[in-house]
Amino acid sequence: MRGADGDARLLAGLIRDGFEAYHARFAAVTRRARGRFQRRDWAGARADAVERIGLYDLCIAQTVDAVRRAAGDSVGTRALWLQIRPAYAALLDGLIDAELYKTFYNTLARRLFATEGVDAAIEFMAMDVEPSDAITHPVARHSYTLSATRPAEAIVRVLGDYRFDIPYAHQLRCAAAIAVRLQDDLAHWGDYPVRSIELLDTVFYRERRAYLVGRVFGEHRFSPCVIALVNDGQGLRAEAVLTGRRDVAHLFGVSRSYFQADLATVGDAVVFLRSLLPAKPIDEIYTVLGRAKQGKTERYRTFFRHFQEQASEQLVHADGTPGMVMAVFTLPSYPLVFKLIRDRFAWPKSMTRHQVEEKYALVFNLDRVGRLLDAQPYRHLRFPRARFSPALLAELLGQCSGSVHAEGDELVIALCYVQRRFRPLNLYLREQGSEARRRAALDYAQAITDMARNNIFPGDMLPKNFGVSRHGRAVFYDYDELCLVSDCHFRAWPTPRNDEEALADEPWFQIGPRDVFPERFWMFMGLPAAELAAVREHFAHLFDPGWWQGLQARFAAGDFPDTAPYASSHRLA
Repeated sequence: MRGADGDARLLAGLIRDGFEAYHARFAAVTRRARGRFQRRDWAGARADAVERIGLYDLCIAQTVDAVRRAAGDSVGTRALWLQIRPAYAALLDGLIDAELYKTFYNTLARRLFATEGVDAAIEFMAMDVEPSDAITHPVARHSYTLSATRPAEAIVRVLGDYRFDIPYAHQLRCAAAIAVRLQDDLAHWGDYPVRSIELLDTVFYRERRAYLVGRVFGEHRFSPCVIALVNDGQGLRAEAVLTGRRDVAHLFGVSRSYFQADLATVGDAVVFLRSLLPAKPIDEIYTVLGRAKQGKTERYRTFFRHFQEQASEQLVHADGTPGMVMAVFTLPSYPLVFKLIRDRFAWPKSMTRHQVEEKYALVFNLDRVGRLLDAQPYRHLRFPRARFSPALLAELLGQCSGSVHAEGDELVIALCYVQRRFRPLNLYLREQGSEARRRAALDYAQAITDMARNNIFPGDMLPKNFGVSRHGRAVFYDYDELCLVSDCHFRAWPTPRNDEEALADEPWFQIGPRDVFPERFWMFMGLPAAELAAVREHFAHLFDPGWWQGLQARFAAGDFPDTAPYASSHRLA
C-alpha cells in the first residue's frame, strides 16, 4: 500500500509525463517545418500550425483521463492535491523550462476542480518573480568574427553552417549581399562597424521563410540580426536582413502567427530574445514561439502584479466607439484591453454568442500576416468590484450577464478576450496631421489587401475596427464580422435600367447573404475625404470585383499569394 505520499508522487509523475508527451508531440510537429520549407509545401505548413495549436488541449484531456484512472474517487480531494503540488515541484528542480511544466499542471488542476480564479494552495502562481530571471543557462548559438576587409568570407561560413537538403542558388552572392547590407545599415557605428555575429543554432520557420536569428556586434554596441531565407524553386536565397529593433519587433509581433522553432528548451531562448527586444513583454515572446498557454500565464502574472501595485487606479471603458457586440475595458496605465460579449447585439448585428466565439477561434488558427491581433481567451477571472468605474460596472452587469456576474465584493468574468491595446484608427485620424493621416489610411488599405491575399475578409471595414501601433502600423482587431474571402460572393454593382431604379432608396435587385460589392466599399470605409481619395488612387484593386474573384480562383487552386513580413527596402540586392 503506497499511502497518501506515494499516491501524490505517482500522480505528480503522471502529470510530468503528460507534459513531456505534449512537449515531444509539439517538437515533432515543429520539426516538420524544415521539410515543408524545402519542398515548398505551404499548405502543409499551414496545416501543421493549426495542428500544433490544438495539441495542448488534447494532451491536457489525455492527462486528465490518466490522473482520474489512477486516483479513482479521490481525484477531487483537495487534501490530495495539497500533497501533489510539492511532489510535482520536487520533480522540476533545476529544469530550465520548469515554468512550462507548472503551467501545464495549473491547467490540469483547473480542469479537475473547475476553479474560478486562482487557488494559490494547489496552483503555482508567484506574482512577484518573473521566471526567466532565474535562467542563466546560455542558449545554443554560433559565433563568427568578421574581417574588416573581407566580411563576406564569414557570412559564407554562416550560410554553410545552416544546412538544408537544397543548395543555395548562389551562396557567395548571398553572402556578399548580406555583408554589404550589414555594413550599410550599421555604418553609423564607425569605419569598422561589424565585428562579429552571433546566431541561435535553431532555425525559425514561418509561412514561406526560414530565419537565422541573433545579434550583430560592433566595438561598443550590438543590434538584432535576422537573416531571412527563401526557397523560390530555383534554390535557397537570402532575401532580407533586419538589424533594426523596430523591424525585428514587427517580425515577432502580436499580430503574427507563431514561429516553428525546434528549441530543445524554451526559457533560455526567451532570455536571449529579450536581449534583442528589451521592450517586448515576456508573454509575447513565449506566445510567438508557439507556447501560447505559457504566454497567457505570463500575461496574467504581469498584468495582475501591475494591477495590485496600482491599487488606486480604476478599470474604465477603453477609448473608441462602443462596440455593438463587445464591451471593452482597460486599465489606463497598462497596454491591454479586455473584451466581453454582450447579451444582446444592436441592429444590424444578427449573429449569436456562439458564432462570435467561433470567429475568435478562427482567428486563433489563421495565418494572421501581421494584420490581426492575437486575442487570448481567459475564463473565470476575478476582479475586486471596487476597481471598476461606476459607468463600466453598470454596463457589464446590465449588458454582459452572460459573461460576468458579481460574487460579494468581486466580479467574476466567465469569458473575455485579451488583446494588446492599440489606438483606434478613427481616433488616430482625428488626432494626427495630414501626412500622418495619409500614411495611416494607406496602411489601413494595405492591411485589408494583406488580409485578403491570405483569404481573410474583415467584413466591417470601418476605421473603428482597426488600430494603429506605436510605430504607425494598422491592424484589425474586431472579428465578429470576419469571414474567409473564399466564402464570399463578390459581385459588380448592377447598372440601373431606368431612372426609377437609379433613384430608388433601396437596392432594386436581389442581394444574397454572402453578396459583397467592392465598388461600394468606399461608402463603408468611413475615411475623411482626402484620405479616401488617396486610398482609391493607390489601392484601386480593393474596389474591383475582378481582383477579389481572381484571389478566389487562386485559393481554389491552392495558390496563396506570398506576403513578406517586412518592407521591400529590407530586401537584398
